Amino acid sequence: MTEPAAPAASASPEPVAEASAEEIAEQKAVRLEKRARLIAEGGEAYPVSLPVTDTIPAVRERFPDLEPDAATGETVGIAGRVVHSRNTGKLCFAALQSGDGTRIQVMVSLAEVGEASLQRWKELVDLGDHVFVSGEVISSRRGELSVMVREWAIASKALMPLPNLHSELGDETRVRQRYLDLITRETARHVVRARAAANASLRATFAGAGFLEVETPMLQTMHGGASARPFVTESNAFDTELYLRIAPELFLKRAVVGGIDRIFEINRNFRNEGADSTHSPEFAMLEAYEAYGDYTSIADLTQELIQNAAAAVSGSHVVTWADGTEFDLGGDWDRIDMYGSLSEAAGREITPETPIGELAALAEANGVEVKLATHGKYVEELWEHFVKGGLERPTFVMDFPVDTSPLVRDHRSRPGVVEKWDLYVRGFELATGYSELVDPVIQRERFVEQAKLGARGDVEAMRLDEEFLRAMEHGMPPMGGMGMGIDRLLMAITGLGIRETILFPLVK
Repeated sequence: MTEPAAPAASASPEPVAEASAEEIAEQKAVRLEKRARLIAEGGEAYPVSLPVTDTIPAVRERFPDLEPDAATGETVGIAGRVVHSRNTGKLCFAALQSGDGTRIQVMVSLAEVGEASLQRWKELVDLGDHVFVSGEVISSRRGELSVMVREWAIASKALMPLPNLHSELGDETRVRQRYLDLITRETARHVVRARAAANASLRATFAGAGFLEVETPMLQTMHGGASARPFVTESNAFDTELYLRIAPELFLKRAVVGGIDRIFEINRNFRNEGADSTHSPEFAMLEAYEAYGDYTSIADLTQELIQNAAAAVSGSHVVTWADGTEFDLGGDWDRIDMYGSLSEAAGREITPETPIGELAALAEANGVEVKLATHGKYVEELWEHFVKGGLERPTFVMDFPVDTSPLVRDHRSRPGVVEKWDLYVRGFELATGYSELVDPVIQRERFVEQAKLGARGDVEAMRLDEEFLRAMEHGMPPMGGMGMGIDRLLMAITGLGIRETILFPLVK
């Protein structure tokens, strides 16, 4: 019996012609008829369980290099999605794919299953179906690891056809129908595994440093912890307006007041703002606080967290992005001063004492638009214009203007700035860290200034939070704190955009 050419289990399957909406509807109708036939004949299109004994990856690992045309004598029961099928007379071939993308060939022959079963396979099995097969592990005449089927059953009948497995899905399809992206594209599956590995690494690093993981409220009566526009909702039970949290900071700090000296949370944040290649309205955030630390110790910890996560995903601090570029996250990262780097790039000295009029003139001359302008907003916008784009290697940008950082301690030796850093990687902000403000009197003053900005129309300004101030007044220890976007961490490790690193991003 001649074996027709069949793709290797790891190769791309046969191309499937692009189908119009009408053709897809016709295919769905045919598949619905097959589902009805399965049921009418006393079978099941969606059985509750099947006698699966092995996974496809486990079988491939157990038999890595069989000689051509060899038999093992071992029977396995496996299941997978049909991603290739070829029916040729008395012998049918298919490639089954597991969830992680591993494939194996299965062979359905007249000699093994009988004429009736072979005919049912030809008539009822379609691309995209989940199928269970039981049979002996063999290698084909061409040396392809295979299962010679003795019994088979539909595990789940697919009513919709698969997309063309030889061509890339469009960006919108990948985002809106991520399940198709996961079926057809290894990169999509890799990002899911990479995210899980990165999160596990973050938790392991924190555990090694004595940090406790907690969860804080996502529904809040007062939004705060960052300068951002919140989503607003209502509670029917409490008959009150609530906000989806923009940051967990103020609750985590309450816990530090209560004696949890090293604390972190990985959870969701929501900001009612724009969406682009580095921003999503809903995103995963890591925040951590260390009593008796400061912004230098928390920077050291942040570098360790990211480097350990990179190693967990890639096996090295040198990561390989989706486009093949290698990027080095290793070594000690640079730390530059915000005012100093701005002065150097702008060709003139800019300090916390520089009059706002001079900053406004410099911004206008360079086409930098600043809304609701303060000294700090001008400095930060000018810094982004002159410096940000040139930061490729991981770099901590240190010492920010005081009026843009209402939760940060004044610098211990430099008037007009606070002990804050932002970490930039590949030109985008990955994390931020503070020597936290713990003086409740100064914190109240900062909140009042934020309220004034809010009255001027700044929708991102923080509100005066009396509950948080009451907690501070019970004694908040000195601490360092940091926040990092998990989605952006994956961007730094994989080189992908934010919509690729979020499994199911919000789309309109």
